Amino acid sequence: MPLLRSIGVTLEMIKWEHSVFALPFALTGAMLAAHGWPAWSKLLWIVVCMIAARSAAMAFNRWADAELDAANPRTRMRAIPAGHLTRGFAGGFTLVMSGLFILGAAELNRLTLLLSPVILAVLFFYSYTKRFTRWSHLFLGLALGLAPTGAWIAIRGSLDPRILVLTAAVLFWVAGFDVLYACQDEGHDRSTGLFSLPATLGTDPAFRIARAMHVIMLALLVWLVFLFHLGPVAGAGIAAVALLLLWEHLIVSPRDLTRLNAAFFTMNGVISVIFFLFVAADLLLRHRN
Repeated sequence: MPLLRSIGVTLEMIKWEHSVFALPFALTGAMLAAHGWPAWSKLLWIVVCMIAARSAAMAFNRWADAELDAANPRTRMRAIPAGHLTRGFAGGFTLVMSGLFILGAAELNRLTLLLSPVILAVLFFYSYTKRFTRWSHLFLGLALGLAPTGAWIAIRGSLDPRILVLTAAVLFWVAGFDVLYACQDEGHDRSTGLFSLPATLGTDPAFRIARAMHVIMLALLVWLVFLFHLGPVAGAGIAAVALLLLWEHLIVSPRDLTRLNAAFFTMNGVISVIFFLFVAADLLLRHRN
């Protein structure tokens, strides 16, 4: 059926499986708020909101960037510029996923519902930042970094400033690997007037900034452990994240981007899951004792 085929193409276009990047950090925020496992109904709606928000953001990004993607040799075979999907369908999918996100937010509590349009505005605004600022990577980091704060509010119904440290950590983590990813398009972005750190400063400085961002991320995670009085298990999780980030930076260099997909997709998914598992284990062990 044409509709099912279009949905399948859309799911491939938005890479919905990459929700694993931010979802574990959202679950970490939920567990910190609940001092252990939250109610399963809360977890269910948090997962629904995460998947729906990311799906809406990615579909909107492909809709907004259709002409830019068509002009870029690396992205011209994406679904919309290649003619596999219409912009109208992508826009409609964005609306449906946005509605699902707002529904999920309404099922959590009043504050999440009130904030849901703000979250969507941040997610959609990111798609335009590359048109006017070299720091678009930080906006992407913010878009994903809102996940743990949103999950905290979903559990508590209020905001604790401590959880913003985890949001900042995710922000610099995502921004760092997005800087590396943008190195693929350095020449194209510069020639077409698009902004990114690699296009503005060059690949070598961009790599140094990405490394600095990941060092900041690790420092923030250490601060998070102290703020929430977490134990050695969570500390071991940060050590594991540090080793994985080190490996990520060792397998790519300004003159060799051939393993960038392994660093960007595979390793970052592993990093988020590993951190969540260690923090979850720490919280559950401490709660048991």
